[in-house]
Amino acid sequence: MTERSLSQIAEKMRDIDVAMLSTHTQGGAIAGRPMSNNRDVDYDGDSYYFTWEKSQVVEDIERDANVSLSFKGDDGFWVAVEGKAEVIRDKAAFEEHWNEDIDEWFEQGTDTPGLAMIRVKADRAHYWDGKDEGEVTLAA
Repeated sequence: MTERSLSQIAEKMRDIDVAMLSTHTQGGAIAGRPMSNNRDVDYDGDSYYFTWEKSQVVEDIERDANVSLSFKGDDGFWVAVEGKAEVIRDKAAFEEHWNEDIDEWFEQGTDTPGLAMIRVKADRAHYWDGKDEGEVTLAA
């Protein structure tokens, strides 16, 4: 295993737009769904995704905050992140992470009724690039 820093992993993640977000359902199963980071790619251990407040993913997170994210780059670089999710309902926080590409899904922008944002705070990230693998621990 080679030791890489979070900034080295973040650089490799910069061009990866979609992650698979996995949560725990009420019955204990694992549910996954693709989520776009909406070009918010300055990765520091936190990821942000917009969704609907009444979505299944929000319900799952509010019941069990333990989630995982999976990323795959075009160059064969993979990252698996484990962390804790929280649902954010604050318009000022929405505006910090908004870009106009999201308007396609949420036509009233940050004023869209029922808008919510998911923040995933990473505890650790495991990476593979075909030749090398390693892990970065982020939680204290």
